[in-house]
Amino acid sequence: MRRGSTTICISVKHTILWVDDEIELLEPHIQVLRSRGYSVETVTTGEDAIELARQRWFDLIFLDEMMVGMSGLETLQQLKRLDPHRPIIMVTKNEQESLMDEAIGQSIDDYLTKPVSPSQILAACKKFLDARMLQQQHVARQYLKDFSQLDELINSAVRWEEWVELYRALVQWSLELDVHTDVGLEQT
Repeated sequence: MRRGSTTICISVKHTILWVDDEIELLEPHIQVLRSRGYSVETVTTGEDAIELARQRWFDLIFLDEMMVGMSGLETLQQLKRLDPHRPIIMVTKNEQESLMDEAIGQSIDDYLTKPVSPSQILAACKKFLDARMLQQQHVARQYLKDFSQLDELINSAVRWEEWVELYRALVQWSLELDVHTDVGLEQT
């Protein structure tokens, strides 16, 4: 085990497309996302959403159901054809279970009913965009905390039981770090 300072290096800016014919009513939500570092583009029709999604990459799409022209479900179908793995969250006033069933059947990733709070929108972004990064940061913090304890044990272990405990802890961390390969820990 080499000694040195360890740093956490994680920085990501995600792009979001928000499709809603009443987008001006969602401006406070959009400002919250932008203040948290997300890049947010807005359009008011399904047709514009499809065109923009063909031209640019978006990490996440918020999609209204009831819009002028193409409906949210029709837009969802077209967007999923472009990229079936991109998360799309329907945000709509419509509480009908049949709409929820249809959206889920078309592989919607989440369904939020208006009115939504900015914190609900932020939580959805964290769930779909930041979960892995947040988990990696947690692992990195825990590793840094445990590293100092392991370092102490290396310097003070005398009995064989202490060496067994040290080995067990190192194997456990090796397995944990194999799961989180992009944890962002660098030896300097």
